[in-house]
Amino acid sequence: MTGVFVTATDTDAGKTEVTLGLMAALQHRGLRTLGMKPVASGCKRTAHGLRNDDALRIQAQASVEAPYEHVNPYAFEPPMAPHIAAGRAGVEIGVQRIGDAYRALAKRGDWVVVEGVGGWRVPLSPSLALDGLPVALGIPVLLVVGLKLGCLNHALLTAEAIRARGIRLAGWVATVRDPDMLAREENLATLAGLIHAPSLGAIPWLESPGAEIVARSLNIDTLLGSASAG
Repeated sequence: MTGVFVTATDTDAGKTEVTLGLMAALQHRGLRTLGMKPVASGCKRTAHGLRNDDALRIQAQASVEAPYEHVNPYAFEPPMAPHIAAGRAGVEIGVQRIGDAYRALAKRGDWVVVEGVGGWRVPLSPSLALDGLPVALGIPVLLVVGLKLGCLNHALLTAEAIRARGIRLAGWVATVRDPDMLAREENLATLAGLIHAPSLGAIPWLESPGAEIVARSLNIDTLLGSASAG
């Protein structure tokens, strides 16, 4: 079993679409793939408990069925920073529950794609930030760069912070967040020259994104190759 942790330059960079597309791309290679969103705020109350739309999509994309509690072990109703939502709910987010859920998913398949929340340094509790999760899970990171004004600084700082944490940056994916962005290709070329990790592709502006459409824009050869080498 192999896993990868999907983080981003900031919120609304396209992590969920990349997570779903990556799951589909791995499935096209014949790999049983599951997904996970360990922490989610902005959940809806249902007859089965709190449910997050993105987590439900990740659950549905999986090659095999898995309990929602394993896909999204920490769910909070208010759409706010997770550590604040958790504090209001009287809960402290911890790596033990997340690790247990990850290992339960790992037993069901070949790959687990784990989607983070917000950006790389989002606080989860007084003693835990998002960057502690891939360390605890022992998996490399895939960086999603939302292409818009300011993305160069955000991407380079995030890549630097990932490496400073001692975590392997397995690659990066660009997602077009502003269809009218000026000098898009020049920005992509700059990122390719400065991130020092493989590019898995660039996701164009999509009015109706879906896993299969995103998967077509991804080249996962380097990801699979590094996993085999590791």
